[in-house]
Amino acid sequence: MVYSREDLIEAVSSQMPAKRWEHTKGVMETAVLLADRFGADPRKADLAAILHDVAKYWPVEKLRKVLEEQGESSELLQYDKQLWHAEVGAIVAERDYGVTDAEVLDAIRYHTSGRVGMSLLDKVVCLADYIEPGRDFPGVNNIRELANHSLEEALAAGFDSTIGHLLSRRQIIFPLTVLARNDLIKQLEANS
Repeated sequence: MVYSREDLIEAVSSQMPAKRWEHTKGVMETAVLLADRFGADPRKADLAAILHDVAKYWPVEKLRKVLEEQGESSELLQYDKQLWHAEVGAIVAERDYGVTDAEVLDAIRYHTSGRVGMSLLDKVVCLADYIEPGRDFPGVNNIRELANHSLEEALAAGFDSTIGHLLSRRQIIFPLTVLARNDLIKQLEANS
């Protein structure tokens, strides 16, 4: 079954608190803006943004069960539960909502961690999640400013912020995020 945009919005918004739905709407708006600015497909950006947090408020055991049933990411289960919703979101987008576009599914899957070789859509959705208008954390305005002219600079700054925050709290850092950040730095150096 193929869901209309309105059906998806209704299904996703019903699975989260109103405040998180406001965040999702901000990510939708920002993803489309960034897609237009940097040449990604705005429809795909909107679809990935609608679904990016579909599993965010699922109980931890439900997230674990989906990951285990899919045989996905045994490594992921060793890291912070905050990362699980992205992988589960991609699984659910395909399984429950009929999304078959691999680029959209990857943008959902990597919106939290990033990855080496991020696609343009991955970057757009990940950055939109960082800088949507409701976000308020130290350095977010600088990241927004960077996003006016460089997707890679802004996203690298976002990963730097996340990694710095985790370091300051002595928390474990998901290796894929460090690799994604380093890959962006290499891209920037190659283009300078």
